[in-house]
Amino acid sequence: MRHAFKQFHWGNYVLLFLLGMFFYYVWVQVDQTLNYKWNWEIIPSWVIRYDEDTGSWVPNLLLQGLITTFRLTLYSSIIALILGIGLGLARTAKNRVVLMLARTYLELLRNVPQVVIIFVFYFFLSEQIVQALDIESWARQIARGENSGIWSFFFGDMRRFPSLVSGVLVLSLFESAFVGEIIRTGIQTVPKGQHEAASSIGMTRFQSMRYIVLPQAFRKILPPLANQQIILVKNSAFVSLIAVQELAYKTTELVATTRAIFESWLTTAAFYFVICFGLSLLFRRLEQRSKSHERS
Repeated sequence: MRHAFKQFHWGNYVLLFLLGMFFYYVWVQVDQTLNYKWNWEIIPSWVIRYDEDTGSWVPNLLLQGLITTFRLTLYSSIIALILGIGLGLARTAKNRVVLMLARTYLELLRNVPQVVIIFVFYFFLSEQIVQALDIESWARQIARGENSGIWSFFFGDMRRFPSLVSGVLVLSLFESAFVGEIIRTGIQTVPKGQHEAASSIGMTRFQSMRYIVLPQAFRKILPPLANQQIILVKNSAFVSLIAVQELAYKTTELVATTRAIFESWLTTAAFYFVICFGLSLLFRRLEQRSKSHERS
C-alpha cells in the first residue's frame, strides 16, 4: 500500500484537485440553473425502515431492489457460465451441424439489441415455460407452506417468483452468448500439442477438455469473464422492462412516490458503482493470485 502511494506522483494530486473543482463548478451551475430542492433526508428511510408490527428493521424499496439484483446476477451468471461452456465447446466441435447451430445462436444474440432480445425471450419463451411448468401456482403453494422462509431467503417473495424466473432466463440466455465466445477463445489459446498429448495417453475428448484444456483456458479468460460479470450486473437493469422488481424498477417506484428524481437515481447509481467496483477489485485479486500460482 505504501509503495502504491509512493508511485502516486504529485501531478496526479493536482489533477484530482482540478477534477474536483470542475465537478464542484458543474454542481453549482446545475443547482442554480435547475433551482432544484434537494431532499436527501428521505433516502435512508427508503433503503431500510423500522417495521412496528415485527419490531425490527426491514428492507425498503431500494434495498429490496438491490437484493433482487444480487439474486438475478448470481443465478444468471451460474446458468450463463454453464451454457457458455457448452456453447464454447460446441464452437470448437468437429461436427459441422453442432458448430453451425452454436454459431447461429451466438451471432443472433450478439447482433440483436438486448431490449429486443429481452422482449422476444420474455413473451415467446420464458413466459411459455412459466405457464407450461405451472410455476406460478407452485410458487403460491410454497408461499403458504411451512418452509416459505427458506425459499424466500434464496428467491425473495415467492408470489413474484415467476417474474424472477423470467428475468434469470432472459439474462442468462443473452449473456451465455458472450460467455460462450470467451470460452471458445480460451480453448483456442491452448496449444494443439496439449490436445494431442492428451489423446496420445488415451484420454477422450471430454477428459481432455475437463482435465487439460479447460483448466488452462480458464486462467487465461478470467479477465474477460470478470468484465462480462460486471456487464451482467449493469444489464440486469434491463429486465425492469418486463416487470422484474430489481433495483432500477424499485427506483422508478420511488421516484413516482417521492418525486425525488435526482436523489433516487444518484443513490441507485452509487449502488451499482459499489457492486461493480467491488467485483472489479475481487476479480483483480483473483487474477493476481492465479498469476502468482502459475509462477510458483
